[in-house]
Amino acid sequence: MSDTLLLILDLAGIAVFAATGALVGVRKELDLFGVMVLALITGLGGGVLRDVLIGAVPPAALDDWRYLVVPAATAVLVFYFHPTIGRMEKQIMVLDAIGLSLFCVTGAVKADDAGLNILAASVLGLLTGVGGGMMRDVAAGRVPVIFRGELYATPAFAGALIAAVIAHENYASAWYGLAAVVCLVWRLAALARGWTAPIAPGADRG
Repeated sequence: MSDTLLLILDLAGIAVFAATGALVGVRKELDLFGVMVLALITGLGGGVLRDVLIGAVPPAALDDWRYLVVPAATAVLVFYFHPTIGRMEKQIMVLDAIGLSLFCVTGAVKADDAGLNILAASVLGLLTGVGGGMMRDVAAGRVPVIFRGELYATPAFAGALIAAVIAHENYASAWYGLAAVVCLVWRLAALARGWTAPIAPGADRG
């Protein structure tokens, strides 16, 4: 995958995730600074964790000004236009699914570029996709979405695994679209049909 394409996908995913984080901050009645912090955590958290684990320091989020400007600008937009954005709940969930699919792919590709094996790259792709959201939910005092029974992490891992295989085998970059589509379609189908992850026999979700 070319560096330019990787950067574009990264920034697109950051903007989408930052919007979801900022919206949580607005609904928690935080001030602009608090909303911006949640946006930065959500948009950059997973990528920072991945970069630290693969030894890519300083992380891209701190080495390239665009990685900070994009979530910060997104937070300001959400802060001032949240009534309109807040009414787009379904669209926000779709955007979140798109961000997840982008991040699981770019995370796996970056991990493969660092020399990790397919399984390790897949795990880091998953971490890139869900890490920021987990940090956001913890900071906002919520149970992280991946622990609520929703099919969120599983589609991300599937997309990351496919991307890791593509990267490891040096297939054409166009095939990364397949990895993203698998994650996206699975996540959207789970939202539409109410699919949830299995729990231990006899356990109560409530």
